[in-house]
Amino acid sequence: MSPLADDDPDANGRYGAALLFVRWAEGGDRPDGHLETGYLAHGFTPEEALAPLLAMTLHQVQQQLERCIADQGRA
Repeated sequence: MSPLADDDPDANGRYGAALLFVRWAEGGDRPDGHLETGYLAHGFTPEEALAPLLAMTLHQVQQQLERCIADQGRA
C-alpha cells in the first residue's frame, strides 16, 4: 500500500489523496495489478492532503482495501 497525492491542484486549489494497493503475482516476484481508492482526503498542499491517510490505522486501511475489492467485483 502506498498513499498518493495529486501532482497538481484541482480548480479549487486543492490536492486529492488516495491509497494505492499493489497486487503481486503468485510467486511474489513482480506486480500483477493494482487497486486505488477514490479520494479520501483533500488539502491545499500534497502534504496536507496526505496527513489523514498517514494517520490511518491498519484496520482503516484494511477496510479501504476491502471496499476496493468489493467495488472491483461489481464492475
